[in-house]
Formats: sequence, C-alpha cells, structure tokens
Amino acid sequence: MLSSLLHQLWTLIFFRYVGASVVALVADVGLFLLLLSAGLLAPAASAIGFCLGIAVHWLMSSRVVFVTTTARGGTERWRQKFLFLLSAGVGLTLTVAIVSYGAVVGMDPRAAKGIAIIISFTTTYLLRRLFVFAVR
Repeated sequence: MLSSLLHQLWTLIFFRYVGASVVALVADVGLFLLLLSAGLLAPAASAIGFCLGIAVHWLMSSRVVFVTTTARGGTERWRQKFLFLLSAGVGLTLTVAIVSYGAVVGMDPRAAKGIAIIISFTTTYLLRRLFVFAVR
C-alpha cells in the first residue's frame, strides 16, 4: 500500500523535482558550510555551493525528472542546457543577493541561505517546468 502510494508520487514530475532538489541541496549546503568553516565569506561560499548544486541538479533533472521532455541531442539539447544555466543564473543571483543582504543586516548566514533556498527553489522550478523542459 505505502509502496504503491510512493510510486505514484514519484511518477509526478514535481515530486521527482523535489527529490532531485534535495540531492542537489545537500551538495550545495554541504560545500557552503565547509567553505564557511574554512573562513570564506558567506556570499562567496554561497555562490560556490550553489554552482555545485546546479551541476548535480542538471544531471538529475535531465536524467530523472524531465525524462520525457529532455532533448536527446543536437541543437535542442544545447538549447535546454543554455536555458537551464540561465535559470540557474537567476537562482544564483537571488541566492547571492539574499545571503549578501543577510550579511549586511547581521543575519546568521545559515538563516539567510535558508530563505534563499526557498525563493530560489520556487523560481527555478517554475522556469524549468515552463520554459526549459516544456513540452514542445
């Protein structure tokens, strides 16, 4: 019963996207915290962690989440990669801006990163679902 329910949820794109995002988030935040503990400034650590998370997310999105709408090759595949990176740029900009603002106002960098995660996740999911991996 529970196995059947989990399978049904997994088949939904949003839930697969959430799963991919969790894996990418672990990579992102893990590197972010490691770099913070090494003394790197929070905005830079946030940007570097985010970049690792993006690489992980592309691999999962194109192979697990949006399987039926991922281009198999050629110019369409390059277009998707470009749009994916563009959406990542939007997410990165939001993340760095929010963490930087948090640093300016004296907010704990982990709290600022948490807020950035929520806003960036929502924004990039919509961009990817509606534009990058849209059914053509």
